[in-house]
Amino acid sequence: MSLEAFRTETRTWLDANCPASMRTPMPMDEYPGGGKRAQYKNPETLQWLNAAASKGYTVPTWPKAYGGAGLTPEEGVVLREEMGRINARAPLVGMGLSMIGPALLEYGNDAQKDEHLPKIASGEIWWCQGYSEPNAGSDLASLQTKAIVDGDDYVINGQKVWTSGADNADWIFCLVRTDFEAQKHNGITFILFDMTTPGVTVKPIKLISGLSPFCETFFQDVRAPRKNVIGHVNEGWTVAKRLLQYERTMIGGGIGGAQKGKSLSSIALDYIGTQGGRGEGRLADDELRTDLVNHSMNDRAFGLTARRSFEESKTNTAPSFVSSMFKYYGTEQNIARFELMQRAMGSQMLGWEGEGFDEDELTQTRAWLRSKANSIEGGTSEVQLNIIAKRVLGLPD
Repeated sequence: MSLEAFRTETRTWLDANCPASMRTPMPMDEYPGGGKRAQYKNPETLQWLNAAASKGYTVPTWPKAYGGAGLTPEEGVVLREEMGRINARAPLVGMGLSMIGPALLEYGNDAQKDEHLPKIASGEIWWCQGYSEPNAGSDLASLQTKAIVDGDDYVINGQKVWTSGADNADWIFCLVRTDFEAQKHNGITFILFDMTTPGVTVKPIKLISGLSPFCETFFQDVRAPRKNVIGHVNEGWTVAKRLLQYERTMIGGGIGGAQKGKSLSSIALDYIGTQGGRGEGRLADDELRTDLVNHSMNDRAFGLTARRSFEESKTNTAPSFVSSMFKYYGTEQNIARFELMQRAMGSQMLGWEGEGFDEDELTQTRAWLRSKANSIEGGTSEVQLNIIAKRVLGLPD
C-alpha cells in the first residue's frame, strides 16, 4: 500500500473511531494510563483506548504478534500526522509504551516478550520504574538495593524513590545489585516483578503542585522469579542505559516542541489584549510578543530537527546518545513555555483554589509548578550536557 493510500485509510478510520471528546486537550485527571486498577472519568477514554488497541494503534510500529499494527516507520509518521490533524489524544500513555516495552523488544527473550508486550499494548498493565534511590540519583550506579539468589527466586531488599505512579502500578522494572564485589557499574541486574508481591510497600510523595505522582517504594524480602531477569545477570547496566535513552527520547519529544491546545499567543491575547483592537492589532506587550515569537520559532526548529533525526535513523530505530539532546532541549523549551504563559496570565496563573479562577487557570498553575521537575527527571540537564559533550560532540573529559 502506498503512503497516500495508507493516509486515506487512516484518516477514514480515525474519523469513524476517535470520539469527539478525545479530540480536545487532555485534562490531567483523564490521562489513559491503563492498568488493572484504572478508573475512567470519561467513558470515551476507555472507548478510544479499546478501539486503538484493537487496531494496534497504541503501539503502531510494534509487530502484530505483540499487539502492534506492524507499521513501517514512515507509516507511523503518517498516523501521528493524521492524529494531529484532528487533535486526537494519545489513546494510551505510560512507561510500558515508552520505556520497558521498547527495552523488552530489544533485550527480552521470547517468553518475556510473549508474556508482557501484548498486555502493554492493550493497556492491561501499568508499569513503574525502580531506578533512583535516596543515595543514588544522578549517580545511579551507586544503587544499593540488593538481590540474593534463593532457589528459583531473588530475594530483594532496599528502597527506591521518585517511582512515578508506583501507587497505581501493577508491575515494576527494577535495578538491583547482585554482586557487591564488582565495580559499581557492574554487578547490577535488571529484573521485573509484580507490585502485589508480599514485602512491597508504596508511600506517595506529595508535590508542590498538590499532586502525588511520585512515590517512595520499599522492598522487604520481596521474591522475584529469576526468569524475570532481562538480559544477563550482573549486566543490567547495559539494559538500564538503553532504557534511559528511550525515556529521554519520550520526555524530549513528549513535553518539548509543539503543544496541543491553545497557542501561547492566543493565551497572551486573552489576558493582555492588543494594540489596535481585538483581532486587528498586535499583542500589546512588545517584549512579550518578541519572546513568544522566538519561542514559536524554536519550537518549529526543534520539530524539524526531530524529523530530520528520524529520517536519518530509518535503518536503526533504536535511540542513540542524541536522545540526550532532545531531552535537554525539549524540557528546557517546556519550562520556558510555562514561564511565558505565567508572564501572560499574570496573577491569574497563581491561584490555588477559590473564586476568581476558572478550572483551566488552576490547572495551568499546577502544570507550571510541575514543569520545574522537567530539568531533573530522566537525568538532569547537567547530566545531559555532559553526555552531549562526550558522546555527541566527542569533546575530551
